Amino acid sequence: MKKIILCSMLLLCYAFAKAQSKTTYDINITVVSDENNEPVLGANASIKSVQKGAMTDINGKGIINNLEAGTYELTVSFIGYEKQTVTAVIPDQLDYRFQLHEAEGELEEIIIQSTRSSRSFKRTPTRVEFIGGEELIEKTAMNSTNIAMVLRESTGIQMQQTSQSSANQSIRIQGLDGRYTQLLKDGFPLYGGFAGGLSIMQVPPLDISQFEIIKGSSSTLYGGGAIAGLVNMQSKTPDDEAELDLMLVGTQALGVTGNVFYSARNDKWGMTLYGSANSQKEYDPDGDEYSNLPRARTISLNPKVFYYPSDKTTLWLGLNGTFDDRKGGNLDAIDGNNNGYLEQNISRRLSTQAVWDTQLTDHSSFQFKNSVAYFNRELLIPNMDFKGNQVNTFTEVNYKTNSIKSDWVFGANLYTSSFDEDAQINERDQKDTTIGAFVNNITDLNDNWILETGLRTDFTTDWGAFVLPRASLLYKSDGRFTSRLGGGLGYKIPDLFTEDAERLNFQNVMAIDKNELVAETSYGMNLDFDYGFAITDQINFSINQLFYLTAIDNGLLLNSSATNPGMFEYSNATDFTLSRGAETNIKFSYKDFKWFLNYAFIDTQLNYLDGNPQKPLTAKHNAGSVIMYENEKWRIGYHNLCA
Repeated sequence: MKKIILCSMLLLCYAFAKAQSKTTYDINITVVSDENNEPVLGANASIKSVQKGAMTDINGKGIINNLEAGTYELTVSFIGYEKQTVTAVIPDQLDYRFQLHEAEGELEEIIIQSTRSSRSFKRTPTRVEFIGGEELIEKTAMNSTNIAMVLRESTGIQMQQTSQSSANQSIRIQGLDGRYTQLLKDGFPLYGGFAGGLSIMQVPPLDISQFEIIKGSSSTLYGGGAIAGLVNMQSKTPDDEAELDLMLVGTQALGVTGNVFYSARNDKWGMTLYGSANSQKEYDPDGDEYSNLPRARTISLNPKVFYYPSDKTTLWLGLNGTFDDRKGGNLDAIDGNNNGYLEQNISRRLSTQAVWDTQLTDHSSFQFKNSVAYFNRELLIPNMDFKGNQVNTFTEVNYKTNSIKSDWVFGANLYTSSFDEDAQINERDQKDTTIGAFVNNITDLNDNWILETGLRTDFTTDWGAFVLPRASLLYKSDGRFTSRLGGGLGYKIPDLFTEDAERLNFQNVMAIDKNELVAETSYGMNLDFDYGFAITDQINFSINQLFYLTAIDNGLLLNSSATNPGMFEYSNATDFTLSRGAETNIKFSYKDFKWFLNYAFIDTQLNYLDGNPQKPLTAKHNAGSVIMYENEKWRIGYHNLCA
């Protein structure tokens, strides 16, 4: 009996000791940012040696469960911040607090140039959509010929074809015609007026480092033409390490594109050189003997020279040249074998850019920029030859100053445009000059609220003066919720070169009558909400919801002339063009998998017509989905879009 009791006690002691050796512990993790100790939602905490981890909640807290006693390497990471690793000794310490520091070069530190401030992405009240980095590389690989692929991927943006024969395209932001969107490159206006019809098709993307898209009135920042918004493309600049990119792309639509980009820099000098050549054979996939894509030959060359006289001053000069020849229509006519329909566009562009940028003090800078652009285009269709030259100039000076909580920008610019039609009779020449002055301010009201205000006054010859205020307000919560509310006024002076005239190949379109027409004016506003949270320890969710409204008064219309049969003349609309809608962008992430969903509701009403009809060729509903897997070595994805 004693032996049985003794054995039982030994077994109990062994079981107790065994249980003690398997005691587990939970460690508590808190993650905050180094700016103001705000909790970081969605930070990953992991211990690779035991394959355990957690994701922080809205309070910046997470728990890693069931750890045995021992020493572990605990790592915390979050996009835009430097990774941190500490040695965790269990059970000596069960609570760990991390204060993450922002990483250089990540999304949060990207400076948005289009708002004219030196603020980072997350501290800008104006709503800006950013495309850069790997996403831009991906879109460039899909279409290295032009920027249409990049732009059409943004929710609420449509690329509208204006010519079936030449495949010309125009950008539509939130249902409004392309002439209401300002295209910029490095802050310079691109391809307005006569040069606008082929603009999207003649901007290759390989030398661009980032796209910045502002939807809604931006005329206060950049003057007339930015009623629907603006697209600013920032070029690559030379770095200490030389860069060489070569790309050769072939398509099933019988197109071949070659691109080369080179950049290099030393202490005082730098350079970039970009060249592109595209050859597109006429493409007829449906066999109707009519080209869906034209025969096209395009060559572009863009060298830039940079001079750095000191650490605080940069001077750069650029030259851009493009030659483009497009033939579309009946296949036999393209080959020159019969008199079938043939549409040919021959265009030449040559432009210069000059920028002097100097840091006056630690908190102020001065910039001067100038551009001269020459554009020649000849449009040939049966029984008509429309050709002419356009010369644009742009000059601007601006002064920036900033303090801990406030940024100021003061500036003035001069813009001229001169179109000279090469015709025997009924020339439709245009000359316009605009002088403008502007001021913009961004102020941190407190830790949660940031206010941006701006005011521009433009004086245009023949059309008068325009006063354009704007304001935007940013709210940042202590968690992952942000909201932006903004609005402003805009204007657009009448111009011969609209999408309606382009579709008519400018045939029988009468000149702008400055005695009968007035400038278009607009007001617009937008409101968006952005929120993200962790559904589980490994599944993260974020949503951005935008609502917008833009109203255009005295819209420019092209209609049949009542006094000149067979001709078309411009007039002002008697009521508003009203564009309103919503955009939804949703993102799910699970480890290396990402799922993006987007939806756009676009309601563009023509109130000057009976029944307030929807604008033609504008899809009211657009939806898209992208599923993607990516790791450090490769990526694969599937994209679907419907309208």
